[in-house]
Amino acid sequence: MASAFDPSMPHYADHAFDGVLTRRVLAFLIDYAIVAVLLVPAWVILFVLSILTLGLGFYLYPVSFFIVAGLYFALTLGSDRQATPGMQVMDLAMARDDGRRVDFGIAMVHVLAFWIINSLLTPFLLLVGLFTERRRLIHDMLLGTYMVRASATGY
Repeated sequence: MASAFDPSMPHYADHAFDGVLTRRVLAFLIDYAIVAVLLVPAWVILFVLSILTLGLGFYLYPVSFFIVAGLYFALTLGSDRQATPGMQVMDLAMARDDGRRVDFGIAMVHVLAFWIINSLLTPFLLLVGLFTERRRLIHDMLLGTYMVRASATGY
């Protein structure tokens, strides 16, 4: 297994990280627009479930966003493409320091860490990426992940 930032490997070349922060923000906006669309059928299903459970399903409405978004990000980041649809549009992929693929568990923890850190630091979360190697954010560093241009890595 290669070391974390082996410059001889093509997916660690500097051009693989060009514009990653900007692309990441745009991918975020695309992905959350998709999550908003996915919420509509989720709410319809919850409504039917609420009728069948005599109202108990209504308690899931406040957390429906977190369920839909969590599953969306974990399933897409843990897929073969290692990217959400928004990241695919922006030519991004997630990779790990140890060279292994991102799986469902890492993707879910990544999303949870993003939400927790974002709720504490708000937009300052993005400022960290301006000063770190490979434009990594706090939750990337904690989990040993990073974003990279997919076209430069072969994802």
